[in-house]
Amino acid sequence: MYICGKNVAKEYLLGEEPVKGIFVQENFSDYDLLNLAKRKCNNIKVLKKFELDKMTKENHQGIILNVKDFEYSDISVLTEKEDALVVMLDHIEDPHNFGAIIRTCEAAGVDGIIIPKNRCVDVNATVIRTSVGASKYVPIVQVTNISNAIRDLKKHGFWVIGTDMDGTNYTKLDYKGKTCLIIGNEGNGMARIVTENCDFIATIPMNGKINSLNASVAAGIVIYEAIKNRGINEL
Repeated sequence: MYICGKNVAKEYLLGEEPVKGIFVQENFSDYDLLNLAKRKCNNIKVLKKFELDKMTKENHQGIILNVKDFEYSDISVLTEKEDALVVMLDHIEDPHNFGAIIRTCEAAGVDGIIIPKNRCVDVNATVIRTSVGASKYVPIVQVTNISNAIRDLKKHGFWVIGTDMDGTNYTKLDYKGKTCLIIGNEGNGMARIVTENCDFIATIPMNGKINSLNASVAAGIVIYEAIKNRGINEL
């Protein structure tokens, strides 16, 4: 998998994961990053800008890394953790939304993310770039069936809190203990069967003329309310 951009490249070059190859633009002027690259990998190729442009549609900023594909975690990593805070994404399709949610989860100290295999964006190069490399630090679990995953979480003592327009003010809910927050699809929200499996529904009040928020923004609001409620990183 090709990943690109200076910030993401730096995270990987400083990390323990092997880097298969590095491609840099001729006259690349970030010497600190270039020195990191030379210490990390001996397979470095200098290319012209148009050659890098052919390798990715992203803004590569003059550097592209060839790394192994993302490895998903097993759900047991989350179910066995005491008082875990988990975020589940109900078929998020926009890689930029997904990347932004991963970045928020890492910053907030969320224990992990669960996504479905079908009709949901994978952890791809765009997601990794948008997360600014945060995907390296947050366990992400990919499941075949969300409803089954919810039942599994409940068997392990999780309370499941969905997000929707018709529910309880998100500031009035208790997020302590093992908790799973569900963020719905950008256009359709949570699926009916997912909603039916929730213990509570959290609603973010809308005071303007627009009646919905971007999925990553809504996720950030509820995640940090949960963190505040749990007494972590007092705000």
